[in-house]
Amino acid sequence: MVRGAITRFVAATGVLAAAAVLAAGLAPGAAMAEGAPKPAPKPNTIQITGKGIDDPIVITQGDSKRLFSSLLSEVNWMYSARSQTAALPADKLGAKYTITVLAGKTGLQTYDVFPSAVGGPRAHRLAKQPGGKKAAEGWFYGRLTLPETLRVSGVPLEAKPDVVGGGIGGGIGEDLVEDAEAAAGVDEVLGEMRRLYLLNGAVIAVIFIGVAGIAFLIRRRV
Repeated sequence: MVRGAITRFVAATGVLAAAAVLAAGLAPGAAMAEGAPKPAPKPNTIQITGKGIDDPIVITQGDSKRLFSSLLSEVNWMYSARSQTAALPADKLGAKYTITVLAGKTGLQTYDVFPSAVGGPRAHRLAKQPGGKKAAEGWFYGRLTLPETLRVSGVPLEAKPDVVGGGIGGGIGEDLVEDAEAAAGVDEVLGEMRRLYLLNGAVIAVIFIGVAGIAFLIRRRV
């Protein structure tokens, strides 16, 4: 009688585990999609305001892909980076320009940049971000390419072509687009792997519960 009960329980557990494995193997995409969070909106517009700019400068990915990528690379790295330095006195910062990164009309990130600061460009990640979001306030050393990238975008700055060899037309932005696409691909692969591990963990949990049930039944019958 005990052997028959164990046999029936093992058979039922085996069917359940097999069904779980089959579901994991045949329809991983559906399972992943069901529990996957909504993808974050991708930036496609950059707006620049500041000293000497009467109307906001708007650079879109659709109209100026390479210039957009160059501008985005100047500030996007600061999104989650740790603060690098302290704020300079106001009289050493120079003209301030605000760069806002948007997805359509929705603001995603905003930074104040100081391309003419004493000692080199500086950037400030504001604590108050678009959409009511909060960020850790931080100060950073801006890239040496920042002034020229801003100038090519329309910001009234003195030309420094020696900083960016060849200017925008000489190739700046091309490699940045490829790097951004490669990084996005890596993030997508890692996300899929994480969801696959979670799914496999669920299958293992089903098998473990079945084995535990068998052990409990044996102890109860004996």
